Amino acid sequence: MRKSVVLITGAGGEIGHALVTGLAASDASIITLDVAPLGAALAPLVRREFTGSITDVSLLERMLAEFEVECVFHLAALLSTRAEFTPVTAHRVNVEGTINLLEFAQRQGESHGRPVVFLYPSSIAAYGIPDLETKTRAGRVAEDAFTHPTTMYGCNKLYCEELGRYYARHYKQLSVDASPHVDFRSVRFPGLISASTVPSGGTSDYAPEMIHAAAKGEAYECFVRPDTTIPFMAMPDASNALRQLAAAPRARLTRTAYNAGGFSRSAEEIREVVLAAFPAATITYKIDRKRQGIVDSWPADVDDSAARADWGFAPAYDFNRAFLEYLIPSIGSSYHRP
Repeated sequence: MRKSVVLITGAGGEIGHALVTGLAASDASIITLDVAPLGAALAPLVRREFTGSITDVSLLERMLAEFEVECVFHLAALLSTRAEFTPVTAHRVNVEGTINLLEFAQRQGESHGRPVVFLYPSSIAAYGIPDLETKTRAGRVAEDAFTHPTTMYGCNKLYCEELGRYYARHYKQLSVDASPHVDFRSVRFPGLISASTVPSGGTSDYAPEMIHAAAKGEAYECFVRPDTTIPFMAMPDASNALRQLAAAPRARLTRTAYNAGGFSRSAEEIREVVLAAFPAATITYKIDRKRQGIVDSWPADVDDSAARADWGFAPAYDFNRAFLEYLIPSIGSSYHRP
């Protein structure tokens, strides 16, 4: 008999680290799939580790044969900055890999007779605001506005949201009274900041990079303008949001893709908080035109009222608590700085 488990792809990344830890604490039986082995802290928390790519269909076949997957957290992706340099590879990983996982979930659902809950972390990169004047005027942006992404990563994310909606509502021309085999649920995250992992090249990573550099005593050149403003979220809130959405009754959900916000602050406001904590730090600005253009196309804030109403989303970390209680103390102590 196949064993009932939760599958996490990309488990070794920033979201995966928090998610594995949180799910393990609730006694979930976890299997993982990542291109690299899990670190020593995470490996003991999972039932089985698979090392390989989400593009490897034969590997997914092995997992299908051995395990009965009830929930998929599909985190594996090629992130925004790297995706711009290798767009074809990004499409192969982010889109073809996702459709492989959706097919995997479809077959799992067919085999055990109930829908597989499929959690997909999307991104504010799915938005594309044409200019700064429009961005200022737009205010808090809802899910269906300005969905014209300017990057390959954003295109991938938006398209995969639509693929998920298709599998959840239209795949195999479901009759009116038929139940889908994939219960797709997506969270469109803002910039995520973790105290447990090192920034990995995301376009919004200027915020955590400031803290890491200051804690190490290294000078840092911020790659966006001081006035650059986008929403951010502390990693514990992101992990909790995914688990909370996974547990929500299907009947309460009015969308397949939801905005989720945390706090919205400018690069200069973040710099000031970091300098207050590390007075000897040197944080200056050296604008990267490419990345600046990407961030300028993202909303200054998002409207997450649907997530709050449908599944009770309520982030625990505002700007002050995220930086003063979570990020700065944890990152500082990791470099032996008080």
